[in-house]
Amino acid sequence: MTPTRPLLALALAAGLAACDRPEEPAEAARAPEDQTVVATKSDADIPPWLSPTDPMEPARWLASRELGRPAPEVGSQADHLRHSLARAKDAFIEDPRMVANRTVQLGQMLAEAGTPEPYADLLDGLEAVAAVTTRKQLFGEMCQQYYNTRRQGADRATALARLTERYAAQGSGDQTPAPGPSPGDAR
Repeated sequence: MTPTRPLLALALAAGLAACDRPEEPAEAARAPEDQTVVATKSDADIPPWLSPTDPMEPARWLASRELGRPAPEVGSQADHLRHSLARAKDAFIEDPRMVANRTVQLGQMLAEAGTPEPYADLLDGLEAVAAVTTRKQLFGEMCQQYYNTRRQGADRATALARLTERYAAQGSGDQTPAPGPSPGDAR
């Protein structure tokens, strides 16, 4: 082997290694507007869960999840879910995005248990339960109670009736405290 071959091999290896080096400092220092990210997600990609940064409206996402394909922005199903989620803001502590996620979760759990229900029916039924009290409720907790009641063998109407009875017993949350001791009582 001649002395130039090792030098040539070394030069070639150094040149190839330079291809893997990180970007130049000038490129890294470019302004963020020069590094615009282009969305590559098509409308057909319906995320399994709606994150806080997802641009899709919760009602449309919920309709799309149920259909298994993108739902139109306007239409009876999306419109119905939009109104249901608007009412849910008054009944539940969670925001519409979280209510939509929990509705899908409950729907999936029920379907896996062999008792599927449409998302709109789940949402409307649980809103009716929450309406019997004036306090805002935890939607996730109510979903779990509904699921457990259904898994115990209750049908939809019976499960909703049991939850309504349970939540009605809570009343408005304005219970008067028990009277304290009177000033003349011995301690």
